[in-house]
Amino acid sequence: MLDDEEKNFDYMLKYIIIGDSSVGKSNILMKYLKGKFYEEFQPTIGVEFGAKNLEIDKKIYRIQIWDTAGQEIFRSITRSYYKNSVCACVVYDITNKQSFENIKNWIEDCKKHSPKTLLLILIGNKIDLEDQRIVSYEEGSNYAKKNGMLFFETSAKTGKNINEVFYQSCEDISKKIENGFYDLNRGACGIKVKEIEKENIVLENDNKIEKGKRKHKCCNNK
Repeated sequence: MLDDEEKNFDYMLKYIIIGDSSVGKSNILMKYLKGKFYEEFQPTIGVEFGAKNLEIDKKIYRIQIWDTAGQEIFRSITRSYYKNSVCACVVYDITNKQSFENIKNWIEDCKKHSPKTLLLILIGNKIDLEDQRIVSYEEGSNYAKKNGMLFFETSAKTGKNINEVFYQSCEDISKKIENGFYDLNRGACGIKVKEIEKENIVLENDNKIEKGKRKHKCCNNK
């Protein structure tokens, strides 16, 4: 049985978290959802899942977050989760140069299997280990700018910037929804609109606002 948070949303957004094994993907998810952090490394087997609601401009966004395994043996499984995603969080470890260099491969793989409207976020995790830093802030920031990505440095241990990752990306997506950037009649964009009657809806065929009630998606009548 669904609880109120699971039922009460205006838009459902599908996020995925990708990157090398041990960069902290699962801890980012757990910190955001439950405020927890696990010191002991526990590799994800296949895919893990969680969800949380956010309110932006009086609209409720339910963010479904799929945490994927970083090991090569699970790559074929995780690729299937790229499909129909609205946002991908690409994570590296600031103390691990190889994890940063592998970002290129993760992005290329993601773009092959994801919608063209996908929002990409680059996340440099483990800034609580500043004394062990190998990848500078500038390197991450410049890479993100070059590839049109949002950029954050985070600590899943302390919680630094974890909430900001999801709030700011959701805010970006909400603005794009209002501007008609996504085709909301197709689930392929990674956004699900709740099937309820609404007022002040944006008509996708002419991008004009009409005051009235939402009609069923299969109905073409005006």
